[in-house]
Amino acid sequence: MKIFYTYILYSIKFNKHYYGHTSDLAKRLEEHNSGLSRYSKSYIPWELIYSEVFPTRSEAMKREKFFKSIAGYHWLKENKVI
Repeated sequence: MKIFYTYILYSIKFNKHYYGHTSDLAKRLEEHNSGLSRYSKSYIPWELIYSEVFPTRSEAMKREKFFKSIAGYHWLKENKVI
């Protein structure tokens, strides 16, 4: 059974966050730090600061969308993720 992740990366050098979802977290982090992702390549290096596991891609995508919302931003602040 395949699992999916919603994740948050942080670039210390540029004080930026990146929100995403994937089915292979280690590979995706490597892609971000290798410059293979168009947006994130400008802010290398990235470190994984938070992730959650979901049974479906749809659920992972919904959680990513939530994190990108103002309500999600407040949730992340309240839980000291960002």
